[in-house]
Amino acid sequence: MNKIFATPYISNFWCTLLLSLFIAQVSAQSAPSKTTAPSTGTTPSVPTAPSAIIGSGSAERAIKADLQKKLGSAANVKGVITSPVAGIYEVQVGNEIIYTDANTKYLIQGNLIEIASGKNLTEIRQSDLNRIRWADLAPSNALKDVRGNGSRQLAIFADPNCGYCKRLEKAIQSLDNITIYTYLTPILSPDSAVKSKQIWCAADPLKAWHDWMIKDVSPTGKSDCTTPIEKNQALAKTYSVTGTPTLFFTDGTRIPGAAQVSDIEKKLATLK
Repeated sequence: MNKIFATPYISNFWCTLLLSLFIAQVSAQSAPSKTTAPSTGTTPSVPTAPSAIIGSGSAERAIKADLQKKLGSAANVKGVITSPVAGIYEVQVGNEIIYTDANTKYLIQGNLIEIASGKNLTEIRQSDLNRIRWADLAPSNALKDVRGNGSRQLAIFADPNCGYCKRLEKAIQSLDNITIYTYLTPILSPDSAVKSKQIWCAADPLKAWHDWMIKDVSPTGKSDCTTPIEKNQALAKTYSVTGTPTLFFTDGTRIPGAAQVSDIEKKLATLK
Protein backbone atom coordinates (compact mmCIF):
# COMPACT_ATOMS: atom_id res chain seq x y z
CA MET A 1 0.00 0.00 0.00
CA ASN A 2 1.38 3.37 -0.98
CA LYS A 3 0.80 5.83 1.84
CA ILE A 4 1.01 9.55 2.24
CA PHE A 5 2.16 9.45 5.84
CA ALA A 6 2.97 5.80 6.31
CA THR A 7 4.83 2.87 4.90
CA PRO A 8 3.88 -0.80 5.36
CA TYR A 9 4.40 -2.25 8.85
CA ILE A 10 6.00 0.81 10.52
CA SER A 11 4.36 4.15 9.82
CA ASN A 12 6.22 7.43 9.57
CA PHE A 13 3.81 8.62 12.25
CA TRP A 14 5.24 6.15 14.75
CA CYS A 15 8.80 6.84 13.65
CA THR A 16 8.23 10.57 14.19
CA LEU A 17 6.53 9.93 17.52
CA LEU A 18 9.30 7.67 18.82
CA LEU A 19 11.93 10.15 17.66
CA SER A 20 10.19 13.03 19.45
CA LEU A 21 9.95 10.97 22.64
CA PHE A 22 13.64 10.06 22.36
CA ILE A 23 14.64 13.70 21.87
CA ALA A 24 12.52 14.72 24.85
CA GLN A 25 14.20 12.07 26.98
CA VAL A 26 17.70 13.11 25.90
CA SER A 27 16.88 16.76 26.54
CA ALA A 28 15.64 15.95 30.01
CA GLN A 29 18.77 13.94 30.80
CA SER A 30 21.11 16.64 29.48
CA ALA A 31 19.37 19.54 31.21
CA PRO A 32 21.30 21.14 34.08
CA SER A 33 20.45 19.48 37.34
CA LYS A 34 18.66 21.56 39.93
CA THR A 35 20.17 22.11 43.36
CA THR A 36 18.46 19.88 45.86
CA ALA A 37 17.05 21.72 48.83
CA PRO A 38 18.15 20.54 52.27
CA SER A 39 15.93 17.87 53.67
CA THR A 40 13.26 19.15 56.00
CA GLY A 41 12.31 15.72 57.21
CA THR A 42 9.04 15.76 55.31
CA THR A 43 8.13 13.13 52.76
CA PRO A 44 8.22 14.48 49.20
CA SER A 45 4.95 14.40 47.35
CA VAL A 46 4.51 11.70 44.70
CA PRO A 47 2.68 12.52 41.45
CA THR A 48 -0.66 10.79 41.46
CA ALA A 49 -1.78 8.70 38.48
CA PRO A 50 -4.52 10.33 36.39
CA SER A 51 -7.02 7.62 37.26
CA ALA A 52 -6.40 8.11 40.97
CA ILE A 53 -7.08 11.83 41.17
CA ILE A 54 -10.46 11.91 39.51
CA GLY A 55 -13.87 10.55 40.15
CA SER A 56 -15.56 7.70 38.37
CA GLY A 57 -16.39 8.46 34.75
CA SER A 58 -13.64 11.02 34.16
CA ALA A 59 -10.63 8.68 34.12
CA GLU A 60 -10.64 8.48 30.34
CA ARG A 61 -10.59 12.27 29.97
CA ALA A 62 -7.65 12.56 32.37
CA ILE A 63 -5.73 9.78 30.61
CA LYS A 64 -6.40 11.42 27.23
CA ALA A 65 -5.06 14.77 28.45
CA ASP A 66 -2.04 13.22 30.13
CA LEU A 67 -1.19 11.08 27.11
CA GLN A 68 -1.56 14.02 24.72
CA LYS A 69 0.84 16.01 26.87
CA LYS A 70 3.39 13.21 26.86
CA LEU A 71 3.13 12.42 23.15
CA GLY A 72 3.13 16.05 22.06
CA SER A 73 1.98 17.56 18.80
CA ALA A 74 3.20 14.57 16.78
CA ALA A 75 0.10 12.69 17.90
CA ASN A 76 -3.60 13.50 17.74
CA VAL A 77 -5.18 11.68 20.67
CA LYS A 78 -8.84 11.64 19.64
CA GLY A 79 -10.30 9.58 22.45
CA VAL A 80 -9.80 7.10 25.27
CA ILE A 81 -12.17 4.35 26.43
CA THR A 82 -11.85 1.35 28.68
CA SER A 83 -10.81 -1.87 26.98
CA PRO A 84 -12.07 -5.39 27.81
CA VAL A 85 -8.81 -5.93 29.73
CA ALA A 86 -8.80 -4.62 33.29
CA GLY A 87 -6.41 -1.71 33.75
CA ILE A 88 -5.83 -1.25 30.02
CA TYR A 89 -7.35 1.59 28.02
CA GLU A 90 -8.02 1.83 24.29
CA VAL A 91 -6.63 5.00 22.71
CA GLN A 92 -7.47 6.36 19.28
CA VAL A 93 -4.44 8.22 17.94
CA GLY A 94 -5.24 9.62 14.53
CA ASN A 95 -6.89 6.69 12.78
CA GLU A 96 -5.02 4.03 14.69
CA ILE A 97 -5.87 2.09 17.83
CA ILE A 98 -3.25 1.62 20.54
CA TYR A 99 -3.47 0.85 24.25
CA THR A 100 -2.12 2.32 27.47
CA ASP A 101 -2.23 1.71 31.21
CA ALA A 102 -4.00 3.88 33.78
CA ASN A 103 -0.77 5.76 34.52
CA THR A 104 0.03 6.37 30.83
CA LYS A 105 3.44 4.86 31.47
CA TYR A 106 3.29 2.39 28.62
CA LEU A 107 2.04 2.31 25.03
CA ILE A 108 0.95 -1.01 23.57
CA GLN A 109 0.73 -1.34 19.79
CA GLY A 110 -0.83 -4.51 18.41
CA ASN A 111 -4.03 -6.52 18.13
CA LEU A 112 -6.23 -7.45 21.06
CA ILE A 113 -7.60 -10.94 20.43
CA GLU A 114 -10.46 -12.52 22.39
CA ILE A 115 -9.34 -16.11 22.85
CA ALA A 116 -12.78 -17.65 23.40
CA SER A 117 -14.25 -16.30 20.17
CA GLY A 118 -11.08 -15.71 18.18
CA LYS A 119 -12.30 -12.19 17.42
CA ASN A 120 -9.75 -9.51 16.65
CA LEU A 121 -11.22 -6.77 18.84
CA THR A 122 -8.73 -4.17 17.62
CA GLU A 123 -9.63 -4.82 14.00
CA ILE A 124 -13.35 -4.61 14.76
CA ARG A 125 -12.93 -1.28 16.56
CA GLN A 126 -10.68 0.04 13.81
CA SER A 127 -13.31 -0.84 11.22
CA ASP A 128 -16.06 0.89 13.20
CA LEU A 129 -14.02 4.05 13.68
CA ASN A 130 -13.11 4.24 9.99
CA ARG A 131 -16.60 3.55 8.69
CA ILE A 132 -18.01 6.04 6.16
CA ARG A 133 -21.45 6.77 4.71
CA TRP A 134 -21.64 5.18 1.27
CA ALA A 135 -24.29 7.75 0.31
CA ASP A 136 -21.70 10.52 0.80
CA LEU A 137 -19.65 9.28 -2.14
CA ALA A 138 -20.13 11.13 -5.41
CA PRO A 139 -20.29 8.55 -8.25
CA SER A 140 -20.04 11.29 -10.89
CA ASN A 141 -16.48 12.01 -9.68
CA ALA A 142 -15.31 8.45 -10.31
CA LEU A 143 -14.49 6.22 -13.26
CA LYS A 144 -17.44 3.84 -13.50
CA ASP A 145 -16.88 0.24 -14.56
CA VAL A 146 -20.05 -1.88 -14.82
CA ARG A 147 -19.61 -5.61 -15.30
CA GLY A 148 -22.36 -8.16 -15.75
CA ASN A 149 -25.50 -7.03 -13.97
CA GLY A 150 -23.49 -4.53 -11.88
CA SER A 151 -25.44 -5.48 -8.75
CA ARG A 152 -22.50 -5.44 -6.36
CA GLN A 153 -20.67 -2.18 -5.67
CA LEU A 154 -17.12 -1.26 -4.76
CA ALA A 155 -15.30 2.08 -4.50
CA ILE A 156 -11.53 2.42 -4.84
CA PHE A 157 -9.29 5.43 -4.19
CA ALA A 158 -6.26 4.97 -6.43
CA ASP A 159 -3.13 6.73 -7.68
CA PRO A 160 -2.07 5.94 -11.28
CA ASN A 161 1.59 5.63 -10.23
CA CYS A 162 0.83 3.35 -7.30
CA GLY A 163 2.31 -0.11 -7.83
CA TYR A 164 -0.11 -1.70 -5.39
CA CYS A 165 -3.00 -0.06 -7.26
CA LYS A 166 -1.79 -1.64 -10.49
CA ARG A 167 -1.55 -5.02 -8.79
CA LEU A 168 -5.08 -4.64 -7.44
CA GLU A 169 -6.49 -3.45 -10.78
CA LYS A 170 -5.11 -6.52 -12.55
CA ALA A 171 -6.43 -8.84 -9.84
CA ILE A 172 -10.00 -7.46 -9.77
CA GLN A 173 -10.47 -8.03 -13.49
CA SER A 174 -11.83 -11.42 -12.42
CA LEU A 175 -14.73 -9.82 -10.50
CA ASP A 176 -18.11 -10.02 -12.22
CA ASN A 177 -21.62 -8.66 -11.65
CA ILE A 178 -20.15 -5.60 -10.02
CA THR A 179 -19.95 -1.83 -10.41
CA ILE A 180 -16.53 -0.42 -9.54
CA TYR A 181 -16.12 3.30 -8.86
CA THR A 182 -12.48 4.41 -9.10
CA TYR A 183 -11.69 7.79 -7.57
CA LEU A 184 -8.49 9.14 -9.09
CA THR A 185 -6.50 10.35 -6.08
CA PRO A 186 -2.95 11.41 -6.97
CA ILE A 187 -0.82 11.46 -3.84
CA LEU A 188 2.61 10.22 -4.85
CA SER A 189 4.03 12.85 -7.18
CA PRO A 190 3.20 15.71 -9.56
CA ASP A 191 3.30 13.14 -12.37
CA SER A 192 0.47 11.28 -10.66
CA ALA A 193 -1.66 14.40 -10.98
CA VAL A 194 -0.74 14.82 -14.65
CA LYS A 195 -1.59 11.19 -15.45
CA SER A 196 -4.85 11.43 -13.50
CA LYS A 197 -5.89 14.48 -15.52
CA GLN A 198 -4.89 12.88 -18.82
CA ILE A 199 -6.89 9.77 -17.98
CA TRP A 200 -9.97 11.75 -16.94
CA CYS A 201 -9.75 14.01 -20.00
CA ALA A 202 -9.38 11.09 -22.44
CA ALA A 203 -12.16 10.32 -24.94
CA ASP A 204 -12.72 7.04 -23.04
CA PRO A 205 -11.45 7.59 -19.47
CA LEU A 206 -12.11 4.04 -18.30
CA LYS A 207 -10.22 2.58 -21.26
CA ALA A 208 -7.34 5.00 -20.68
CA TRP A 209 -7.25 3.88 -17.04
CA HIS A 210 -7.18 0.18 -17.91
CA ASP A 211 -4.64 0.73 -20.68
CA TRP A 212 -2.24 2.34 -18.22
CA MET A 213 -2.89 0.22 -15.13
CA ILE A 214 -3.04 -3.15 -16.89
CA LYS A 215 -1.16 -2.76 -20.19
CA ASP A 216 1.35 -0.03 -19.23
CA VAL A 217 0.20 2.15 -22.12
CA SER A 218 0.88 5.70 -20.95
CA PRO A 219 -2.02 8.17 -21.18
CA THR A 220 -1.59 10.93 -23.73
CA GLY A 221 -3.50 13.98 -24.82
CA LYS A 222 -4.84 17.00 -23.02
CA SER A 223 -4.99 17.42 -19.28
CA ASP A 224 -6.71 20.79 -19.09
CA CYS A 225 -10.35 19.67 -18.96
CA THR A 226 -12.46 20.07 -15.82
CA THR A 227 -11.68 17.19 -13.47
CA PRO A 228 -12.92 16.07 -10.03
CA ILE A 229 -9.41 15.32 -8.82
CA GLU A 230 -9.24 18.11 -6.23
CA LYS A 231 -12.65 17.05 -4.91
CA ASN A 232 -11.42 13.46 -4.69
CA GLN A 233 -8.35 14.57 -2.75
CA ALA A 234 -10.53 16.57 -0.36
CA LEU A 235 -12.85 13.60 0.06
CA ALA A 236 -9.87 11.33 0.74
CA LYS A 237 -8.74 13.72 3.46
CA THR A 238 -12.24 13.79 4.97
CA TYR A 239 -12.30 9.99 5.03
CA SER A 240 -8.74 9.85 6.41
CA VAL A 241 -7.54 7.97 3.36
CA THR A 242 -3.78 8.16 3.88
CA GLY A 243 -2.73 5.72 1.20
CA THR A 244 -3.67 4.00 -2.02
CA PRO A 245 -5.33 1.79 -2.85
CA THR A 246 -8.14 2.07 -0.32
CA LEU A 247 -11.33 0.10 -0.92
CA PHE A 248 -14.80 0.99 0.41
CA PHE A 249 -17.89 -1.19 0.56
CA THR A 250 -21.57 -0.25 0.69
CA ASP A 251 -21.74 -0.82 4.45
CA GLY A 252 -19.10 1.89 4.91
CA THR A 253 -16.24 -0.43 5.83
CA ARG A 254 -12.86 -0.21 4.18
CA ILE A 255 -9.87 -2.35 3.28
CA PRO A 256 -6.56 -0.49 2.94
CA GLY A 257 -4.02 -1.83 0.50
CA ALA A 258 -4.03 -4.32 -2.37
CA ALA A 259 -6.52 -6.77 -0.93
CA GLN A 260 -6.76 -10.35 -2.14
CA VAL A 261 -9.65 -10.99 -4.53
CA SER A 262 -10.80 -13.81 -2.24
CA ASP A 263 -11.11 -11.33 0.64
CA ILE A 264 -13.00 -8.87 -1.55
CA GLU A 265 -15.39 -11.63 -2.68
CA LYS A 266 -15.87 -12.72 0.91
CA LYS A 267 -16.74 -9.18 1.99
CA LEU A 268 -19.10 -8.62 -0.96
CA ALA A 269 -20.88 -11.87 -0.11
CA THR A 270 -21.79 -10.51 3.33
CA LEU A 271 -23.53 -7.49 1.76
CA LYS A 272 -26.11 -9.42 -0.26
